[in-house]
Amino acid sequence: MAVYTEVTDDELASLVADYGLGELLSCKGIAEGVENTNFLVQTGTGTFILTLYERRVDTADLPFFLGLIEHLNRQGISCPLPVRNRAGEVLTKIAGRTAAVMTFLEGVSPRRPRPAHCAAVGRALAELHLAGASFPLTRRNALGPEGWHALFDKFSARAGEIAPGLDALIADELAHLDRAWPESLPSGVIHADLFPDNAFFIGETLSGIIDFYFACNDAWAYDLAICLNAWCFEPDCAFNFAKGRALLSAYRSLRPLSEAEVQAFPVLTRGAALRFLLTRAYDWLHTDRNALVKPHDPTAYLRRLRFHQAVRTPAEYGLEAVT
Repeated sequence: MAVYTEVTDDELASLVADYGLGELLSCKGIAEGVENTNFLVQTGTGTFILTLYERRVDTADLPFFLGLIEHLNRQGISCPLPVRNRAGEVLTKIAGRTAAVMTFLEGVSPRRPRPAHCAAVGRALAELHLAGASFPLTRRNALGPEGWHALFDKFSARAGEIAPGLDALIADELAHLDRAWPESLPSGVIHADLFPDNAFFIGETLSGIIDFYFACNDAWAYDLAICLNAWCFEPDCAFNFAKGRALLSAYRSLRPLSEAEVQAFPVLTRGAALRFLLTRAYDWLHTDRNALVKPHDPTAYLRRLRFHQAVRTPAEYGLEAVT
C-alpha cells in the first residue's frame, strides 16, 4: 500500500467527527498514487477519500488546487469535491500532515484504453480548459521548460545507468526545445497529469477526473500533448493512430485549435515526453528500491520521445491543418 503516514484510530475518529460525517464504518489504504497518502473512508453518510499531503506537494499550493477543483465542479466538470469541516475549512491536520477530505467518484481507470476512452478524455480535457478559463487564481508550471534543465542537472551524471547515451540525448533535446518551443499559444489552467489512472470510467462513459496536484497555468495544447503521450501509445510504446485521432478530434469538437497550435504540436509532444522522461528518470535513480511504491520505468518515455523526434507533420498524429 502507498501509505507513507499511518493514522491512528483516535486520530481518524476525531477527524470524522470534526467533519460531521457520521459513524466511521471502515478505513483502508489505497495502493494507487506515489505522491500522497490516501485512505478510502466509509462512514454513515457516504464514502470519502482522505488525502495526507506528502513529498512534492507544496502546501502553499493547496488553496490553488482545491479552489480549482471547487470551481470546476461548479462549472459542471465531474471531479472530487473538497468536504468542509464544521469550521467551514477544507484543510485540516492529522498525523502531523496537512490533509483534506474529498468526495468519492464511482468508476475504474482503463488498463488498456480504447479509442472511445480516448475520445471521452479529449472532450473532457476541452471542457476542463474552457471551464478553467474563468478561475481567478494562477500557478506557474514548475515542471515546464524553465524547470527541465535544473531537473536534468540533478541526475545527468547517472543518466547512462538508465540507457547508454541518455545524457547526450537529453542534452541535445533540451537544446532543440530551447530553440523551438512555441510562445504565446492560447493558455489557461491545465491538468498537466491526465493519465489513465487519473480518469474514471463506467463502461466507456467518463465518470470523472481526479488528481489535480500538478495543475497550473500553461498552454492548453501542451496539456493536449501530455494526454496524447499518456493515452495513445500501446504497452510496447507504439503510437496508435486511431486513438490519437479520436482524442484530438474530440478535443477539437469543443475547443478548435488555432493553426499555430496545430503546427506547434510536434514540438509540444516532444516537450511533454521529455518532461515525463526527466521526472521518471530522476525518481528511478533516487528512489530507494525498498520503497513502498516502485517508480515508473523512464524508458517508456524515452521510446515515446524517439517516436516524436521522427515526426515531421501534425498529420502524423491525426491532426489536420486548420481550414
